[in-house]
Amino acid sequence: MELVKNIFFNTDKLVENSNVKISYTGKFFQENSEEVFIHYGFGINWDNVNEVKMEKTELGFQAEIFLGEGETFNFCFRNNNNEWDNNDCKNYIFDIEKKQNELLVLEDEPVSLGSARKLRKSYLWSKKIRLAVYKIITYFPKILSGNYKRKLSEN
Repeated sequence: MELVKNIFFNTDKLVENSNVKISYTGKFFQENSEEVFIHYGFGINWDNVNEVKMEKTELGFQAEIFLGEGETFNFCFRNNNNEWDNNDCKNYIFDIEKKQNELLVLEDEPVSLGSARKLRKSYLWSKKIRLAVYKIITYFPKILSGNYKRKLSEN
């Protein structure tokens, strides 16, 4: 997914406490720089600043970054000649979404077989009830109107 000027992520959205792969095909890639580093931090104050050397591939320079906590992911690029690509002094800034917790299964909470069986049993009963209601709705009016005829198998 391209978000801005020759920068691609391997995901649709940036989520805190997750890994993201970044591909860069900007001016340093186009100028065949030997080495490119991504310089990054989080939030308005650039907390947890770090710098990682990117791997040169046919698809551009790539690096995998762990997105920590913060409202934004801020970064810029530096090559081996100490030249910077910082989006015309604005840096590259992307919002980070909070991780959705309601669908997570916590490891501390054991799931007993009894509760799994109850869920399975209730699921089967709900399927049987839905099938019975469908049959009643479909065939009951035909029986009342007299339009119900069974197909006889030909022998």
